[in-house]
Amino acid sequence: MTTHPVGQERLLRCSPATAGEEGRWEDVSPAIDLSIERHPDPVPGRISRQDAAVPQRLRRILRASLHHWGRPDLADTAGLLLTELVTNALLHASAPTVDIRVHRQGDLLVIEVNDHTPDGLLPRPAGLYDEHGRGLVLVDALAHSWGVRDDRTTVWCTLPLAEETSETAPAAPTSQVLHETAIPLSPNASAATAARVSARALLTIMAWPGPHHVAVDVLYVLVRNAVEHGLTEESAGRRLEAWLRINEHRELLIDVQDHVPDFPRFHQAVRGELGRGLRGAQRLGAALSWFPDNDGKTVRATLQPGLVDL
Repeated sequence: MTTHPVGQERLLRCSPATAGEEGRWEDVSPAIDLSIERHPDPVPGRISRQDAAVPQRLRRILRASLHHWGRPDLADTAGLLLTELVTNALLHASAPTVDIRVHRQGDLLVIEVNDHTPDGLLPRPAGLYDEHGRGLVLVDALAHSWGVRDDRTTVWCTLPLAEETSETAPAAPTSQVLHETAIPLSPNASAATAARVSARALLTIMAWPGPHHVAVDVLYVLVRNAVEHGLTEESAGRRLEAWLRINEHRELLIDVQDHVPDFPRFHQAVRGELGRGLRGAQRLGAALSWFPDNDGKTVRATLQPGLVDL
């Protein structure tokens, strides 16, 4: 058996899928095709320092490929998907290596992670308020599509590299707002990540009595959607704006404003027919709506109060 020095990687092509299986790709342009040696932490449920450094290295490679393919704006979302799948594999696999393959298939970015452990990568039950075990919930929220190979050791997910298009919705319901705070964001690919960083501290300051980690994930989805679909040529020099509002019912209203005044095919987007983003936010427990405003439109996610994650 070949061994690998700590921190080094070796090239190894993942096993091809069987005929007729989701995740079988041909004529691909690979960005990452690696086998990573695991260094499990002796404490169950914890990731070692060596393994924790792996996703960061992979994200750098992925970011460079996305720049080459003309979609640097996908770097944060694709990096998060890659991180969730790889970290899940490194934490829960029993085999000595994990195989990672990221490649372009036509207009799709495909991420595949094989941990050589049947059922090791499969979704584990996680409640709405659980802090852990939500990796594949996030994958379902952010990926265009995802699945598990028939060998039950490989999880794959995709993101569209081509621009997507996105039915109108009634105006969002109104209620008295008791507390609110704005999150100004630059209209670029870093906006969704910046929103995640700001939101957890702001939710703590606002003392919203609900699952903060869920709210942060939903905000990320809405901001990412605004960056991808809500910017125009006139957006240069203007800011996106996100608002966190707590109403009289102690609901959290997550409002993200962009510069496009309408939202065609909104209901199809929420159903996941145009991508998994808004559908994923809904699966996380958010009620979604949108309404026009003076400078474009606002997409709103409403979350109910509940257990607070500390």
